[in-house]
Amino acid sequence: MTLFLWVAPILIAAVGLTLYALRDSVVYFYTPGQAVAANAPLNTTMRLGGLVSPGSVVKNPDGSVTFEIMDNLDAMTVTYQGDLPDLFREGQGVVCEGRLTQAKAFKASTVLAKHDETYMPKEVTKALKEQGEWRPNSEVPIKAAPQ
Repeated sequence: MTLFLWVAPILIAAVGLTLYALRDSVVYFYTPGQAVAANAPLNTTMRLGGLVSPGSVVKNPDGSVTFEIMDNLDAMTVTYQGDLPDLFREGQGVVCEGRLTQAKAFKASTVLAKHDETYMPKEVTKALKEQGEWRPNSEVPIKAAPQ
């Protein structure tokens, strides 16, 4: 019993310190509707997934790309600086990792697109099916920003 009284606080402290150290490693996944409903925290790393809204992709003169990710409940504007994946298309599923800068504005550091015609990230598929939102593949061209 005495051994337990010495070991238990040490184990509790070790678990507590481990959880404290890992708190910044946790990345939550949201669809736009879930992020709005949960009032997702600003400037916290998270993943946002859904379908790219048709007609929303705009390549800006500064090299950034702006597009909208939607689900059956809501939509969110995403800004990304860099090259989009080759398979990025309007109407198809994507997952973006980054930070929510405003209630419906997301700054992405990474954009992941599905890698073939049958794959969509598991989290996106599940969330979209739960909401009754499911879109066929789309081949809509990306438009340039007005200059």
